[in-house]
Formats: sequence, structure tokens, C-alpha cells
Amino acid sequence: MRQSPVNRILILLKTDGPQLAAALGSALGISSEAARQQLTKMAEEGLVEPVTEAASGRGRPRQLWHLTAAGNRQFPDGHADLTAALLTTMADQLGQGAVDAVISAREVETLKRYREEIDAAADLPSRVASLATIRTREGYMADHWQEEDGSLILVENHCPICAAASVCAGFCRSELDTFRATLGASVEREEHILLGARRCAYRIRAVSNGIN
Repeated sequence: MRQSPVNRILILLKTDGPQLAAALGSALGISSEAARQQLTKMAEEGLVEPVTEAASGRGRPRQLWHLTAAGNRQFPDGHADLTAALLTTMADQLGQGAVDAVISAREVETLKRYREEIDAAADLPSRVASLATIRTREGYMADHWQEEDGSLILVENHCPICAAASVCAGFCRSELDTFRATLGASVEREEHILLGARRCAYRIRAVSNGIN
């Protein structure tokens, strides 16, 4: 099904970050003016907003378009409000230990499922690619690539469990541990949505006593 210009712009801003109207127009195959008109309509609906930033050197200031909170809410949230409320109630009524037990059970189940889908005998780039495919299917809008130094980058442009993670940091810690166990590699989080970043980003390296 062909996506509407609004949905395509939302996805581009979500996956690639703030953009110039000209860049969005080029990606959509329309003129800069047409893109700007569409962005203006979306701004009136509260989905995007323009932010003027100084250009490098002596260039004119640039107007970059960002997603607003309402724009971000157009993406799956995993029943955010209900999940956050349930976790808060569980911690209040049963103690943090009950929440930790739920997170641990989820980690065990997730790790089992990932290991069933990812070929442990494959090289590390292939395993990262498989993990990115799984995470995209789960709503994280994941991407991956290899850096010049040989390390691998996994990014997640959306977090469908962000509300749950915001009231219980254990979810983020558990996911990092799951990545390490699944990939048999060193995994470090370099960008974190909960700390104000646009996305979560992980740097992945083979370890000498792990799988190469």
C-alpha cells in the first residue's frame, strides 16, 4: 500500500533525524516548496516543528524540521500508559522484587527466542543483521552498519516500551544483557532515548573469548 506524504515524512524524521525541507522533498520526489507546504500543514497539526540552527562557517542559518512529542506518538508505543501504570502499581503493592522477577522472566524468554532465530555459527556482522531484522519486526525501527574500525553499530530509532523503561530502568539493562548474550560479543550503549537522545545506539565488537 502506498504511504501518504505525511507518513513518509514522519518515518524519515524518525529514522534519519531532523531534516531540511529540501532534503525531505528530494527523498519524496517533490519540490522543496511542496515539501515545505506539507510540513507547514503537519506543524499546524502539532506533528512537526521547525528549529532554526546556525550553519557551519558563514552560511545562513538552517531551518531543520523535528518531530514533536505528538509526532513521536504516531509510532507504536506498546500500550505505554497502561504498561507504566501496571509496573508502578506492582512495585508499590508487591515490591521492586516482583518487577525484577518479571523483567528476568522476559529476558529469559527473549533470549531463547532470539537464539532460535539467529545462527550462532554465522559471523558477527550477520548475527547483528539478523538481530536488527528481529528488532524492526518488534517495532524498534532498527538499522545497522559497520564502521571503518571494524566495530558494528546497531541503532533503534523507536522504543515501543519507552514508557515502561522510563519507570523501570531494569528493562534497558535487561535488553543490553540480552544483546550481549545473543551476539556473544561486547555491546555498549552509546546513545539512549531515555537520556534525551533521538535514538538508542549500540557499538558492538567481537571479544577474544567469544564468537568471531
